[in-house]
Amino acid sequence: MKKSWFTKSLVLSIGLSTILAGCSSDKSASEETKKVNVKMNATGLPIVDKTIKLNFVSPKSSLAPNFADMTIFKELQKTTNVQIKWNNIPGDGYQEKKNLLLASGDLPDAFYNSGFSDLDIQKYAKDGTIVPLDDLIDKYMPNLKKRLEERPDLKKVITAPDGHIYSLPRAEEMDLVGLPNTMYINKKWLDKLGLKMPTTLEEYHDVLKAFQDKDANGNGKKDEIGLTYLFNGWCGNFGDMIAAFGVPDNNDHRIVRDGKVIFTAVQPEYKDAIQYYHKWVKEGLIDPEATTQDTAKMFAKGKSKDETLGSFIWWENTEMVGTDRQNDYVVLPPLVGPKGKPIVGRSNYSEYGRDAFVITKANKYPEITSRWVDQLYAPKESAQVNWGPIGEVYKEDSNGMLVNKELPAGVAMGEYRQKVAPGGPFIVLKQDFGKVVDMEPRAKERLQILDKYYRPYEEKENYPQVFFSAEDSQKINQIQTDITQFVNQKQAHWLQDGGIEKEWDSYVKQLDQMGLPELMKLYQKGLDDFNKSNK
Repeated sequence: MKKSWFTKSLVLSIGLSTILAGCSSDKSASEETKKVNVKMNATGLPIVDKTIKLNFVSPKSSLAPNFADMTIFKELQKTTNVQIKWNNIPGDGYQEKKNLLLASGDLPDAFYNSGFSDLDIQKYAKDGTIVPLDDLIDKYMPNLKKRLEERPDLKKVITAPDGHIYSLPRAEEMDLVGLPNTMYINKKWLDKLGLKMPTTLEEYHDVLKAFQDKDANGNGKKDEIGLTYLFNGWCGNFGDMIAAFGVPDNNDHRIVRDGKVIFTAVQPEYKDAIQYYHKWVKEGLIDPEATTQDTAKMFAKGKSKDETLGSFIWWENTEMVGTDRQNDYVVLPPLVGPKGKPIVGRSNYSEYGRDAFVITKANKYPEITSRWVDQLYAPKESAQVNWGPIGEVYKEDSNGMLVNKELPAGVAMGEYRQKVAPGGPFIVLKQDFGKVVDMEPRAKERLQILDKYYRPYEEKENYPQVFFSAEDSQKINQIQTDITQFVNQKQAHWLQDGGIEKEWDSYVKQLDQMGLPELMKLYQKGLDDFNKSNK
């Protein structure tokens, strides 16, 4: 049932009142600290001679405690004398509430894991809501300054078109996020039914049908789910199934081939793929809830009482099906489609981000705040911010390197990490692995999987992390939001109900009317400028 306008407005008003009330109490804390005569140490710890309080806003995972209760921040408070009062907002509602806070003008001292878009960064830099960080980095952030000197490309990523830095980076150099999808298939069921590992779409279709028709789980019910995935998830999405038809898809519906930007969702190969997979949905081979489910619902299917999953697309198998069943599922290599060869698409996600931390004009202690956040950029501290603290995730070996502790029985690292690691401002470079920190076991395993099965077939190019001008960012946001929503709605509808062959021409015409040609020109211009600046 759709909520009425009044209900939505009431919820919005209550939400805003709650946020502003929280900020008012935080502001009072800031007023109190202004009365304290504190002395900042230029180097070393503690940062200040007396405890001061800063007010930070940050999203958090539903599995995570309030950041004030996280070991990392408790320890940091002891060593720095800086106490953070956290206003943690659940991730799903964070963007809306962040925007309400910015509109209210009752600002925190900083946004941690800010979620600021490029347009946000430039808009709030221009009106003075967030402050430039160049001088602060140079004078008070030696850890970050050193890392940026080691990675000039990372400095380019966080530098706005006007030449200044307004937001701090996060970086994880593991070469993983470009290939976010892995397909797994139930090997126990294959063996039970005497089936071979499929190599083509047709063979895969027949395997999924056999799973259902031959009661692969042996419970006497036709409850086997052939394939499930996370519709438009950052990982676990349907893009590589579409890739089998010659043009890979991703969440942006935007790829690059030979330096040219292509919108995938108007290509004939995309049309053929959606039309083909609708037949699978009609046959019951693809989970009918795949286009509507969230992560929690998908995970529940992997951990149901009776084993029901024939195959799935996700980052890893353990997180999806649990430690009891992980050995039942093995990697399903990329499948051969109508083009006669496997194709693996690349996401446009980057290992570098530029929205990890911003300081607002309300902050009375930007220098102290800079020194505080710089502690997170020390290599060993960055590893703990990203994966979890010493004592919970890591222990130190005889050389001081962080090595992974054995996880508690039945615990999946993907979920555990959300409980103990806040993410945010950190930098872990390739050279840190094996010296500063031991790579996470599941990351090592994933790298091996990608190297063996996926990299031989991956697309050569993807769209880089272009920092568009405020004007171009605004145009892109205005056009892209509606187009992406429209395309996703149509894809879900056509997969479930069919009709793409009848509606295709009007769909393409409507996208043109919505501004798709202009959007592609902006992206092509951004790519061309990016490539020129990196020659």
